Amino acid sequence: MPSISMFYGIIIYMYGQDNKKHKLPHIHAKYASEFSVFNLNTGELIEGTMPSKQAQFVKT
Repeated sequence: MPSISMFYGIIIYMYGQDNKKHKLPHIHAKYASEFSVFNLNTGELIEGTMPSKQAQFVKT
């Protein structure tokens, strides 16, 4: 699983061929046992759950 960044316990992943499910430029983020998908253009949470403080770190 390719990670591109790690900070404050959050790991960011990007998959080059993952366009069948989400259809938008996006990243996958993991914090503890929470997995989320964020839109790269808007920072919007597309799928999953993450505590709001950690979600804000990913968005900025």
